[in-house]
Amino acid sequence: MITATRPVFSGHETFQCRHLWLKKGYDFVIAGKAFSAEDAVVELGVGKNMVTSIRYWMRAFDLLEGEGISEFAYHLFDNEKGRDPYLEDDASLWLLHHRLVRKGYATSYNLIFNELRKERMEFSKDSFTKFMQMKAETDLPFVFNKNTIEGDFEVFLKLYLGTDSASKDREEIVSGIFPDLHLVRAIQREKRPTLYHIETNEKEELPNEVLLFALLTDPDIGLSVSLDALERNHNSVGSIFAINRSGIVQKIESLCKDYDFLVYKDDAGIRELQFKSKPNPYTILGHYYDDY
Repeated sequence: MITATRPVFSGHETFQCRHLWLKKGYDFVIAGKAFSAEDAVVELGVGKNMVTSIRYWMRAFDLLEGEGISEFAYHLFDNEKGRDPYLEDDASLWLLHHRLVRKGYATSYNLIFNELRKERMEFSKDSFTKFMQMKAETDLPFVFNKNTIEGDFEVFLKLYLGTDSASKDREEIVSGIFPDLHLVRAIQREKRPTLYHIETNEKEELPNEVLLFALLTDPDIGLSVSLDALERNHNSVGSIFAINRSGIVQKIESLCKDYDFLVYKDDAGIRELQFKSKPNPYTILGHYYDDY
């Protein structure tokens, strides 16, 4: 999977991804339509800014290859062979979260899960903004704009936390696709800015096959990988899923019982996962969805 080289903090038009947008975007592209076409507003049934946002999220979730559909999108959203076109299984949301962070097109998400949450157990909009300003001044090629960065962070919050239940816009209340994953927690403080926390734990609710799919699609993993790398590396399963060492080991040991191409070594100070062979990762997803 190729990660983005140019930082992107806009393009969503301040809209978080709605629950049915990805399926709608998939069907639109499969039908041979173009987001830049004049009739895209009519075909998608949304406003012009939302057309732009749908295209952004299709790219961010790794559903587009150029202007065509990716293999991942086909396996998830196809009407005939798609495993979960309407995102009824939380496993599909975990997969989308993984692709969002791993691809790195939406830069903030990659940095939040790989770096910020490790530097700060709790962070606010202000600390995120200062973190991004520091990145712009050190190792990321972009011109820092405070309003753009703050707007991107607000979209992140709506995607993972949803919106205030007191909102007058009913669509806004129910439209975030990731609140059920409980990855991000808000810490309310009286008369002080809200803090946000991404807890690293066993992630018992994360399906084993989703973790295995992530391992099989990681271009940095060969026929063996150390436990340390799985836990700590940039874009590792530990970083993206915020799963701790104990949780990784539990899932790996369970996977080794189910799949004989996997071997977990834990001796002489060496703790690593080995692959006797590497099957098609979509075959592994098929095992999960067939049993669901």
